[in-house]
Amino acid sequence: MYADLGLISLGIVLLYLGGESLVTGATSIARASGLRPAVVGLTVIAFGTSAPELAATMAAAFRGAPEIAFGNVVGSNIANLGLILGIAALIQPIRAHATFLRREVPFMIGTTVAMLLIVHNDFVGRVEGTILFGALILYLWVLLRDGRSNPSEPSEQRPETVDRKLVWSGLARVTFGILLLVLGARWLVAGAVGVATTLEIDDRIIGLTLVALGTSLPELASVMIAAMRRQSDLILGNLVGSNIFNILCILSLTALVRPLNIDAAAARGDLLVMMVFTVAVWPFMYGLRIGRKRGVALLGGYLLYVVWLVQ
Repeated sequence: MYADLGLISLGIVLLYLGGESLVTGATSIARASGLRPAVVGLTVIAFGTSAPELAATMAAAFRGAPEIAFGNVVGSNIANLGLILGIAALIQPIRAHATFLRREVPFMIGTTVAMLLIVHNDFVGRVEGTILFGALILYLWVLLRDGRSNPSEPSEQRPETVDRKLVWSGLARVTFGILLLVLGARWLVAGAVGVATTLEIDDRIIGLTLVALGTSLPELASVMIAAMRRQSDLILGNLVGSNIFNILCILSLTALVRPLNIDAAAARGDLLVMMVFTVAVWPFMYGLRIGRKRGVALLGGYLLYVVWLVQ
């Protein structure tokens, strides 16, 4: 039991350090290419902070724990919009752009609806994984096509040449971060499965809470830093992009490598909560601002969900 708790603690620490290293390196590479902050958040940072979820979900699937793998995706999406966005809004009110409200948020909602439709038959196989991954490629193509800095932006945001030293430094950080993420994910999942077995706790709850929160630490850390620096574009891009990547990238790659058998009926309540948080973000952004009152509502909703989950 104590050994399992030690593995969980060490795994979370490595996931946090690895996620930070990966995000820092990937952001340096992206900025050297002149991408807008919102696009950096939606792509590079979102993918970087979703890497722990990918590693943990893959590890859980290969260990024969599909409920933890699937619960990690669902729980992480709920934590991103309830816990992390709520905390960020409490630190500093978040401002959104009209384009983000019209395009990225509806796409996140559509992606979530697609996931609900796919999992209704208790199986996510390679066909479903291929469809989801194809949607990810199309999404990235559209973002990167329109992602260069505008001519009206300051020249320092539009580098004329690529800083090769910055790129190589970023690549080194990314590589180091991935190594930490893979190792941390293996230890976290091993410890979580051990605790679940010892205490006879349902794998679904472990995946939705402990593993989901542990792998969401990179999002939490990067969002808190961005909130203190008043970088709303990075906050929204990171969280909305992470939720999209969790479904289109993590769930799809896991299904392609190892198809998942899940109990959709048992997860119906969790899926409904995920859908409620996903849809609620849209009206919360009307007025192009998420203030502290709305942050309290999001955080309160997440805490109520956790209380309901553990009862």
